[in-house]
Amino acid sequence: MKDFTVLDLLDLDLKEHNHLRLRCIAGRSGLSRVLRSAMISRPGLPLSGYFVDFNNGSIQLFGKGEQSYLRMLEEKGELSSVEKILSSQIPCCVFTDSSSPSQSIIDMAESHAMAILTTDLNSSDFSRRAYSILDEVFAKTETIHGVLVEVFGIGVLITGDAGVGKSETALELVGRGHRLICDDTVRLKNISDAYLVGCGENPMFAHHMEIRGLGIINIANMYGVGAIREKKQVQLSVHLEKWDDSKNYDRIGDSLQAQFLGVKVPRVEIPVRPGRNVPILIETAARNERLKKQGFYSARDFDRGVMSWLESEATREMYYNTEVGEDGR
Repeated sequence: MKDFTVLDLLDLDLKEHNHLRLRCIAGRSGLSRVLRSAMISRPGLPLSGYFVDFNNGSIQLFGKGEQSYLRMLEEKGELSSVEKILSSQIPCCVFTDSSSPSQSIIDMAESHAMAILTTDLNSSDFSRRAYSILDEVFAKTETIHGVLVEVFGIGVLITGDAGVGKSETALELVGRGHRLICDDTVRLKNISDAYLVGCGENPMFAHHMEIRGLGIINIANMYGVGAIREKKQVQLSVHLEKWDDSKNYDRIGDSLQAQFLGVKVPRVEIPVRPGRNVPILIETAARNERLKKQGFYSARDFDRGVMSWLESEATREMYYNTEVGEDGR
């Protein structure tokens, strides 16, 4: 991963509910500083002079409480702890609630080439949005060969050997009203070791597809912007492979799993041969996965029904095959 700087944080192209609404009010020469941590710190203890375990690699967030304490320190003329914070090579300071520090602190930040940012968000909203963004920025990543599509709201990662029909299958799914995230190469991100997010390796080419015999096509131009999206959580892995008569394929829906970057996702293996409608099978797998997330397991319910039937049949046979004795018992 390339270095992520304070300027990169300011330049992020974010939508409304994720927008950090940041602007720089001082220390522009420090915008090139690199963020070394996804953590956001509230410098309450350092302001009081306690610097044990101080994390100078994280953004320092000044909410209403910290701002009030700063004003008290200024009134007393005790700014040594502030000077120590600003000189400790932290990435930047963020003041929430449209607030900004006094001119003396701004001058201090300028002298240490340390950027001061402000936002009109409150501390809680800013922290929630920033953590969501920084978790992706500092996430472990892996690039794999495959196609990522959204089918009935489920992020489906389609993998398989070259020439097995991944792109053609994805194209048919787009034609059936589903959405393409990326084709050919998928960049996976491990978010907090909890789930995977997939996107295109290169955003400029993510929504183009290479179809043998047709060449390169632009999905957004052909099907409209409603047929694409930038990223999606990977919730199902579908592996396509050429039909092998010697292989015993799953017929009852046993739970297979794939693992990427240490995160496990449900896996389905679909053998491909002429006559099989693979897009419909993937749609069915996506529907089934949605049912599982709602607590309905078709294979488990079927197994439970079969066992109940067998037990009842066995009970009846035991009753009717029991020989009746001379005493009627």
